[in-house]
Amino acid sequence: MQLSEQEIIRREKLNKLTEMGINAFPADEYTITDTTESIKQDFSENKQVKIAGRLMSRRIQGKASFAELQDSKGKIQVYFNRDEICPGDDKELYNEVYKHLLDIGDIIGIEGELFTTQVGEKTVLVKNFTLLTKALRPLPQPRTDENGVVHDGFTDPELRYRQRYVDLTVNPQVKEIFVKRTKLFNAMRTFFNDAGYFEVETPILQSIPGGAAAKPFITHHNALDIPLYLRIANELYLKRLIVGGFDGVYEFSKNFRNEGMDRTHNPEFTAMEIYVAYKDYNWMMDFTEKLLEFCAIQVNGATTATFGEHQVDFKAPYPRVSMTEAILKFTGFDITGKTEKELYDFAKSIGIEVNETMGKGKLIDEIFGEKCEGNFIQPTFITDYPVEMSPLTKKHRSKEGLTERFELMVCGKEIANAYSELNDPIDQRERFESQMALSERGDDEAMFIDQDFLRALEYGMPPTSGLGIGMDRLIMFLTNNASIQEVLFFPQMRPEKAVPQIELGEDEKVILEILNSQEEAMALSEVKERSKLSGKKWDKASKTLTKNNLVKVEKIDENVLMKLA
Repeated sequence: MQLSEQEIIRREKLNKLTEMGINAFPADEYTITDTTESIKQDFSENKQVKIAGRLMSRRIQGKASFAELQDSKGKIQVYFNRDEICPGDDKELYNEVYKHLLDIGDIIGIEGELFTTQVGEKTVLVKNFTLLTKALRPLPQPRTDENGVVHDGFTDPELRYRQRYVDLTVNPQVKEIFVKRTKLFNAMRTFFNDAGYFEVETPILQSIPGGAAAKPFITHHNALDIPLYLRIANELYLKRLIVGGFDGVYEFSKNFRNEGMDRTHNPEFTAMEIYVAYKDYNWMMDFTEKLLEFCAIQVNGATTATFGEHQVDFKAPYPRVSMTEAILKFTGFDITGKTEKELYDFAKSIGIEVNETMGKGKLIDEIFGEKCEGNFIQPTFITDYPVEMSPLTKKHRSKEGLTERFELMVCGKEIANAYSELNDPIDQRERFESQMALSERGDDEAMFIDQDFLRALEYGMPPTSGLGIGMDRLIMFLTNNASIQEVLFFPQMRPEKAVPQIELGEDEKVILEILNSQEEAMALSEVKERSKLSGKKWDKASKTLTKNNLVKVEKIDENVLMKLA
């Protein structure tokens, strides 16, 4: 393992701590009585507190030091005074351990008492501290200048998503996204539970990838010697439970689709699906808009949410527009009664990429997606989809060729999909067979025939309405994030490229040692003077360090500064 100069120095400090008999990774419980948040909320002078967290900054001034401690609730200033920590003759805990062997990023426990500084800042006077974890890698050190400009921020998306643990530490505002994500799940559960519906679990490994039109991930079960598929949807299993006698079931499911990745799609995502017996899609529209209004209030404290340049209002009711009306409005083309060839020719004529594997359903879907979808900013139900697009949906009770289905559009994206569920096993078999015909034409997203599901329907499923919501996409809208990667702790990414190994010469090591001795950036001229390198050696060594991103040089006002990267 190739270590950076800073990592080597931190390991040397670890060795010194061990030699002093200090365990840098103790197993003992450290009892905490307070958090940074509780201290600020219930502050009183001289109150005794015991907190723990990560050392995020410090300003050492001889025998005293102000520092900043960060825990899960926020940050607070702490004050280290040598004589408070070491009241006797032995000053080693402060002079050696605190000043020289601790680093930014180390996790420590602090016992102390509260006081207010002369400038009015609530602070903990440290009476004793304990090293709980030694950080062997340095944290990025973003800082804000007097003009409010952030320098050296940990902002590169690829680094942030790969190293979410660092992102959460140095960009604490990111945590709020995931707090809201949990609030959304809790709110939805509360809404369903209060309505009397039952949360269940269904298989992730499935013998047939059913319930949606999508390309699955395939694996193999060694003991059974059969292929299995990662779940693309949980719909068919939840409907089996309705057959079995449940009036309403729901599940938050991890689904997997072996398809493209972009700012709104991740191959692993979370969906919620709910099925309620004796209901139809009209009832489900009413239920959905009340659900989302409730969730928006629970997550953001209001029905409105900002998304990019739009102010989205989730307050019920929402407009209802049929797919036929939407396509007619935005393209001038009426899809009613059109043949596959007519749809194909029209799609091609307006610049949509089509091919011979596409049936009527996929052609209509492409036309709507390209020409209509982006026009719906406020929550809008798109209703009454053509039967070719909806193989699991009941035919419309009064409109020939259509089904009782809706999708909810927000800011040009679908976040919910719902049906009056098809419970006629004969009709369902015919729909599956139509899907198989598409598969034979080369459509790798066409549905399989699930014989066991057909058998379940033959036992009788009551009239039922079902709803699916993309949870990741919904939380994007509620937290103003245009990228799905921002709302997933650990989004899928390409394999990390190997870091090239760098051979450092003595001149480079001299510069790094000078910078390591300081916690703040130094004037470049001072570093050069202290290095005692000739002009030629200095130029070569500093260029090597900056090129390999080991040090940074920046100009702030009239000052040219150098610091560790």
